[in-house]
Amino acid sequence: MGTGVNNTPQNGGHPGDTPAPKEEPDAPNGKVELRKKVTLLQGISIIIGTIIGAGIFISPKGILKNSGSVGMSLVVWIVCGVLSLFGALSYAELGTSIQKSGGHYTYILEAFGPQMAFIRLWADLIAIRPAGLAVISLAFGQYILEPIFMPCGVPEIAIKLATSIGITSVMYLNSMSTSWTNRIQIFLTFSKLLAIAIIIVPGLYMLFKGETKNFENAFEVSNIKLTGLPLAFYSGMYAYAGWFYLNFVTEEVENPEKTVPLAICISMAIVTFCYVLTNVAYYTVMSAEELLASQAVAVTFAGKMMGNFSVAVPVFVALSCFGSMNGCLFAFSRMFYVASREGHLPEVLSMIHVRRHTPLAAVLVLYPMTVFQLFVGDIYSLLNFMSFLRWLFIGVAVLGLIYMRYTRPDMPRPFKVPLFIPAIFSFTCFFMVFLSLYSDPVNTGIGFAISLTGIPAYYIFIVFDRRPKWLQDGLGNTLPSLRRHLKAFTRHHCENHTYSWHMDSID
Repeated sequence: MGTGVNNTPQNGGHPGDTPAPKEEPDAPNGKVELRKKVTLLQGISIIIGTIIGAGIFISPKGILKNSGSVGMSLVVWIVCGVLSLFGALSYAELGTSIQKSGGHYTYILEAFGPQMAFIRLWADLIAIRPAGLAVISLAFGQYILEPIFMPCGVPEIAIKLATSIGITSVMYLNSMSTSWTNRIQIFLTFSKLLAIAIIIVPGLYMLFKGETKNFENAFEVSNIKLTGLPLAFYSGMYAYAGWFYLNFVTEEVENPEKTVPLAICISMAIVTFCYVLTNVAYYTVMSAEELLASQAVAVTFAGKMMGNFSVAVPVFVALSCFGSMNGCLFAFSRMFYVASREGHLPEVLSMIHVRRHTPLAAVLVLYPMTVFQLFVGDIYSLLNFMSFLRWLFIGVAVLGLIYMRYTRPDMPRPFKVPLFIPAIFSFTCFFMVFLSLYSDPVNTGIGFAISLTGIPAYYIFIVFDRRPKWLQDGLGNTLPSLRRHLKAFTRHHCENHTYSWHMDSID
């Protein structure tokens, strides 16, 4: 980042040069930076829009399958909502006391130093984020085409092409405008809530009319699977994952001391309310056996309650997936931007578009990896390897909150939670990691091995003194040349276009 410079005779330009674009009037001292454009409503839409994906519409049955009864499954949904609120409140304290974007990466960096933060970043960059974005995008491609191909199946190549278009459009939107990204996110969040209301309202109407047969013996002890409850909680915590995404963009939040905690609390209350009542509506219309047998629960529900209107459900699911894609990319790009600023990623990723004020390079860095995995990778296996790492590092970040209470007692904390809240939540995260090791040691071990490659990568790419001589020589010859070419390109670009990149940060 740096200050914008106009091409004028006073600052060394030539009289015939095209002036560089003027800074927007709200830029402090002409500084090129990410603007504080995320309001309370936009913060809520980021959290809700990324938590609620396709799962609640398609396959909310992992909890029912492992809990063994309708009543116990509803209890698990509520308890997971409360535990997720504990994690969200812990992140609200971290976000208001460490007012930097970057989420997990930033908090681990502040509490435990650069090496552990880099390992988290490395796992995100090479596997977790591209694979996660590709999976959400595939769901979008599947359901946006389903009404066109009904009743036949959608060809796989058509799904991947539609998915590629979806990913490209989200990348373009996030590259062009933060304001429009947030406006679209608000629209998509209201679309999700409308879809959920279309399920909840008729379901509760039937319940109040006396359709309660599926709730009889809801807590029958013989059906409850104590051995399956940990897996039910595991599924539930994944369903609520996403409450941390506002912390990835803290620097762009207006009045973060108030907005971050308020947005988190409102969002978690809305999501928990929607999840529990959606499941109540499902159970009112479908038996537990029907729900477990359904390939797409919301479609089955709509077919029973609304007839032909059920064809609209895939469209709502596709919009929900698009909202998750948009919110996730908006958050991820800020983490890469902050990591570049900290020296853990190439400097180009911390550069900001002078006119649009978006971290364009940080947005686009995921694009080739996501599309590559989409067409050639076994994405679902990769997610199985890496998914438990999310909870490991979130647990570490929340443990860092407790650690900093003692090591940095004088740190300003505008929002402070009782210590038992982060303690309970970090224990929950580590329990889920242990459960992964116990239930699937092979895939979990592979995931650990992949993440541990971040340790040699840290010393090779970050700790310069320990880089191999051939790499030092190569970088020493390449980087100055690359800088010169980038600056030459930028100077030419500025002279011939109405916008520019600011390149001072590479000197």
